[in-house]
Amino acid sequence: MKKTGSAAECKKEINPAALRPEEEIEEEILETPSEEGGRSAEGIHTFAVCAYKESPWLEACLFSLREQTVKSDVIMITSTPNDHIRSIAEKYGVPLLVNTGGGGITQDWNFAYTHAATRYVTITHQDDLYEPEYAQRAVQMLERSRKPLIFFCDYYEIRNDMPVLENRLLNVKRMMLLPIRLPFAQRSRWIRRRILSFGSPICCPSVTFAKENLPYAVFRHGFRACEDWEAWEMISKRKGDFLYCPEPLMGHRIHEDSETSAIIGDNLRSEEEYIMFRKFWPAPAARLLNRKYASAQKSNRL
Repeated sequence: MKKTGSAAECKKEINPAALRPEEEIEEEILETPSEEGGRSAEGIHTFAVCAYKESPWLEACLFSLREQTVKSDVIMITSTPNDHIRSIAEKYGVPLLVNTGGGGITQDWNFAYTHAATRYVTITHQDDLYEPEYAQRAVQMLERSRKPLIFFCDYYEIRNDMPVLENRLLNVKRMMLLPIRLPFAQRSRWIRRRILSFGSPICCPSVTFAKENLPYAVFRHGFRACEDWEAWEMISKRKGDFLYCPEPLMGHRIHEDSETSAIIGDNLRSEEEYIMFRKFWPAPAARLLNRKYASAQKSNRL
């Protein structure tokens, strides 16, 4: 069942503080004041915004980053510089870095990842929105871990500018991630690889990377549809923690011009998904899983 509502209703319904059990509310660990008087994660965490062409939602994304309860560093990168991107970067006082080494989704993501000067970085997609508590929760969980690899959270979809809190795809992903919520599971390579062997329930823009414990670049050139799943598979082999927050702390926008929708249209995703399943399964099982998994592509159609 799909639930939608106004933006105000969405804010009220998904307020992470309201969703957090009382026994999980802990003393905040971010006490460094920012220039505005609030807590700060500057010098610790970076939102690296990947801007492309002239997205009508880029400014809303930047606004959601400015409204974080703790202040992080923000940079913007692009391989398609234009007046639209420059004006928004200037308006929000965000440094704009131009990738001249060749465009493409993985190239831009790796460029953003490597140019973040902090130990934690979120590769921020220009069409998406982040709830005010996202950076606070991410940094808290990463700082408490002895060896963090990635932080990621639950999310909701944005369709036709309306929040969608539940649908078939979101519910399946949440079910897939249930095992990793067990206390010991965040450091278990076996558990996370079993989860990934059935698909990728991790929403890419919800992820914050702990750069100190990861390779120089985490996305493989050549993948266009499953570049995130391939990265999670690679990272899952390493010793360290996959830190999952079950609160929906960001909104992922689905629209007809998105890269995901375009990829589904040319069937590239199905080809790459088979390659990914083969990393875990023999060919017959991979073909069967690929056929079942392909039906989920319909969730990205408007």
